[in-house]
Amino acid sequence: QVQLVESGGGLVQAGGSLRLSCAASGSIFSINTMAWYRQAPGKQRDLVASITRGGSTNYADSVKGRFTISRENAKNTVYLQMNSLKPEDTAVYYCNAGIVDVRDGAYSQWGKGTLVTVSS
Repeated sequence: QVQLVESGGGLVQAGGSLRLSCAASGSIFSINTMAWYRQAPGKQRDLVASITRGGSTNYADSVKGRFTISRENAKNTVYLQMNSLKPEDTAVYYCNAGIVDVRDGAYSQWGKGTLVTVSS
């Protein structure tokens, strides 16, 4: 199956910035919507932002004006630019993509996550 690999997480001070990347590889025919979710300790996994293949975006209210999602279809990659980070943004960030696989058809795939820690 297609794999998603996230990168770019780390430790940053409040007010700082990070850029996450998620690259898909494997038997890709096409990728529909790509998205970023996050899960803080003891909490459920929530949608942060999503972007369609055509570039339409959607954001959680908590990140509007601070985070920007983008994608490069030719590279099968989605990005999340995170600015003005707050301690409450601390979480494991997961990439999700709607995959159309050459061999296996359509399915939703997840990455393994990347940890973002924002210190106060």
